[in-house]
Amino acid sequence: MRARRLLAIAAIFLASGAGAQQAPQSEGEVRKVDTARGKITLRHGPLANLDMPAMTMVFNAADPKLLQGLKQGDKVRFTADKKDGTYIVTAIEVAK
Repeated sequence: MRARRLLAIAAIFLASGAGAQQAPQSEGEVRKVDTARGKITLRHGPLANLDMPAMTMVFNAADPKLLQGLKQGDKVRFTADKKDGTYIVTAIEVAK
């Protein structure tokens, strides 16, 4: 009985994502938004989780809806990752 309870707790913990590491947020500036293609060009600082120095580059949006409301010149905080050899933005918001 105790083993079942421990397994249930572990399953809930894993399903909640509480044990998963999330990529850190980085700061950047929007240089271009291409909503039709789901791409955004960002000038960003170092991306520690990707071992990448500061630069300007194009990212694919994990979901094109992430790009809605963004415009050139916006200062943003974002999370980037690499999936299947492509750099993607998984979260982005205008910095306050």
